[in-house]
Amino acid sequence: MPKIVSAYTLYFLTVLLVACNSSEKTTAEQSSPAKAEVAPPAKKVKNILFFGNSLTAGYGLEPAEAFPSQIQNRLDSLKLPYKVVNGGLSGETTSGGNSRIDWVLRNPVDIFILELGGNDGLRGIPVTETRKNLQAMIDKVKAKYPEAKIILAGMQVPPSMGKKYADEFRVIFLELAKKNNAALIPFLLENVGGEVKMNQKDGIHPNAIGAKIVAENVWKVLEGMLVNEV
Repeated sequence: MPKIVSAYTLYFLTVLLVACNSSEKTTAEQSSPAKAEVAPPAKKVKNILFFGNSLTAGYGLEPAEAFPSQIQNRLDSLKLPYKVVNGGLSGETTSGGNSRIDWVLRNPVDIFILELGGNDGLRGIPVTETRKNLQAMIDKVKAKYPEAKIILAGMQVPPSMGKKYADEFRVIFLELAKKNNAALIPFLLENVGGEVKMNQKDGIHPNAIGAKIVAENVWKVLEGMLVNEV
């Protein structure tokens, strides 16, 4: 009889031990944290600086109508990691731009779009002066952000400024683009300048419709620099 009791007791203890081990294992599995899912690294946002005058600032337009804002909308729709910075200032000349560009360049720049010179032309400022100031600004960008891509927005002046001056002024942008290995928008106001229906009453600044065309003129050149990001 004692042998039977001993065997029964041993069996009972064995079952109890297995049950405890199973319970502890289940509790441990339930309490162990689940493996966290690793999110893909976020794309670095790059800055596109539009540095210009009233055309860039969107004079006479709603902020969303200015062509830099329209470029931002295009970038967002394509889910491209770029932030547009509007550095436009109404009335700005190349001399004024050269004076304030150091302040603007305090923030990183990946693509620099230079839209200045139009006010120089309307004021009849010597072409040599305009060229010197534009080159100085390009030099400052290269010095601080040597990897930045540069786009030069070409401008023209009306024939009323004189054929000689108009011809000399027009080639400034082409020459500087070649010299600095920069991309060129041949004429920022292509299909807008001189078109009454595309401009405000002053005949100089694009209206909302004209600004859309200007944005397209810019995009045709800018898009090529973004091809690797699509």
